Amino acid sequence: MAYLLQQLANAFPLAALYAALAFGYAIAFAVTKRADITYGAIFAFSGHTYLLFAHIGWDRFWLIFPAALAMGAAGALVGGVGAGVAIGRFVMRPLAKISPNAVIVASLGVLMVLMEGARLASDTRELWLPPFMNEAVVFWRGDGFPVILTRIQLINVAVMLAMIGAGHLVLARTRWGRMWRAVADDPLAAELSGTDASRVFVTAYASAALFASVCGVLATSHYGTMDFGAGLLFGLKVVLIAAAGGHSNPLRSAAGAAVVGFAETLWSGYGPIVWRDFVIVSILVAVLVMSRRERAVP
Repeated sequence: MAYLLQQLANAFPLAALYAALAFGYAIAFAVTKRADITYGAIFAFSGHTYLLFAHIGWDRFWLIFPAALAMGAAGALVGGVGAGVAIGRFVMRPLAKISPNAVIVASLGVLMVLMEGARLASDTRELWLPPFMNEAVVFWRGDGFPVILTRIQLINVAVMLAMIGAGHLVLARTRWGRMWRAVADDPLAAELSGTDASRVFVTAYASAALFASVCGVLATSHYGTMDFGAGLLFGLKVVLIAAAGGHSNPLRSAAGAAVVGFAETLWSGYGPIVWRDFVIVSILVAVLVMSRRERAVP
């Protein structure tokens, strides 16, 4: 029983990460209408930038550790959101208007630029953070087997859930949320009604980049590093896990992604871990195929 409870506890940080990533991805997908692995690249790029700036703050500016982390986080958020604005405005928006399917191809090119840029900036060195806020918080103790999570895991879950809640309120109750829904439904009709569809497109892409950047910082703080190949891995994975709840509704997409996070953790605890990604991806592909609806491609 204690082992099951520990696996369920372990699932919460991963489920929250997947949910926050899926929520942000759904915001961008609503305006692009195409699979975009750039989102995963921004997630990994912000993690690399966080590590690089924190390393510079510690080694070159002799900052104390919290200040170095703050410098790294600020650099990651500025770099990730800045990359999102530039990509949305100069790459994705023109392609979405002229040749929407080219968005898929362009996203691969952008991913390579971001990942190689991060690798070159780090001199191909895999940087690591020392463990911090890793004190155990015990939730239940039975037969000498405590069910625990660390403080950094609890903070990450709280921040990611707060991001999803705040994002949902913005989309549901603000003027920008109404414009976003209008552009997602019909950009031309929104333009005829006085909405600047191009501005909404870029803002939506920047908002998605903000979600990816914050998640990149939090995930890197938890795991201590970010792999150079994480951009492609998370880019493909987010496209699939966001579809688990449906791309049309960010909150539903986040809920579906959270279910995937729990399933992945439980498989790691009870099944052969070497088959985990294959089984999860296969199930997601099967769900996508069975739930596919025929419609005219815009």
